[in-house]
Amino acid sequence: MKKIREILIGTNNNGKYKEICAFLPKKIKKYSPKDFDILAPKEIGKSFEENSFIKASYFSKKTNLICLSDDSGLEIDLLDGEPGIYSARWGGVKNDFNFAIKKVFREMNKIKKNWENDNSARFICCLTLFWPDGKNYFVKGIVKGKISNKKKGNRGFGYDPIFIPNGYKKTFGEMKSELKMSLDHRFQAYVKIKNFFN
Repeated sequence: MKKIREILIGTNNNGKYKEICAFLPKKIKKYSPKDFDILAPKEIGKSFEENSFIKASYFSKKTNLICLSDDSGLEIDLLDGEPGIYSARWGGVKNDFNFAIKKVFREMNKIKKNWENDNSARFICCLTLFWPDGKNYFVKGIVKGKISNKKKGNRGFGYDPIFIPNGYKKTFGEMKSELKMSLDHRFQAYVKIKNFFN
């Protein structure tokens, strides 16, 4: 297997970009769509897998580089799996996650006033590697946990301040980034493709 020496990380989300860069070996040359002034394609898929593939294939074809794209989100059992693939869109036009987190609490409260014991959730990440010749490879990572009854911590990004992984008392937003990144869904997925890079 030919090791990958340079990669386009198919996201315009700074938090995701930094986290994926941190997993990858330092010697690999990393590009962002911003380096090429490319906006993300419309995510019209019906699943994380489809959206991850849409982004990876689109960015790879635009740049002729191998692309690694992530589609990820939070599924809350009480909300029948929502926000799911619409996790970022719950933040409105500006992807404002403070707004999205308030919406999570509002929707959960609508269904059940005291949901503290009915708060199971999971973060899911689908990663697609796409080569300019059309070859592609896909993996999925899941981390199970629960929703905190209030926002805690200002580390991480997205829904991190309200997600407590199983076996821990702190939210991802309170954890040191090294610990969070060793547990989270993106890392669980990355482990399955790291042989392409190392």
